[in-house]
Amino acid sequence: MTQPTWLNDEENNLKKPIEGERHPSLKMMPNKLTEITIDYTNPFPKWEGEQDGKKLCKAIIPVTFNNERMNWWLNIKNPIYAQIIRQGRAGKTTYRIIATGSQANTRYTLVD
Repeated sequence: MTQPTWLNDEENNLKKPIEGERHPSLKMMPNKLTEITIDYTNPFPKWEGEQDGKKLCKAIIPVTFNNERMNWWLNIKNPIYAQIIRQGRAGKTTYRIIATGSQANTRYTLVD
């Protein structure tokens, strides 16, 4: 049996390191208010891959939560991504967020 050639490319992609600092992933509790501070010092590294058969791109956003550095893996198509980019340009760094749903159905709401 001949191996498909895409497997070679896939194996090489496994070796590519994820850019950015390694920190625990931020996990927001559903329906609970979470306060974070976003570090806008550098551009957010991106991760591209597949989830449930769909291609997606996630920004790896460096945050501080409860005095601990973490990474918030956020799909760039999620509406909150555009909100935090716009508000970051205006100088805002601290956010209060409520998450509802889970996984692909997660919705975030900014609380003023």
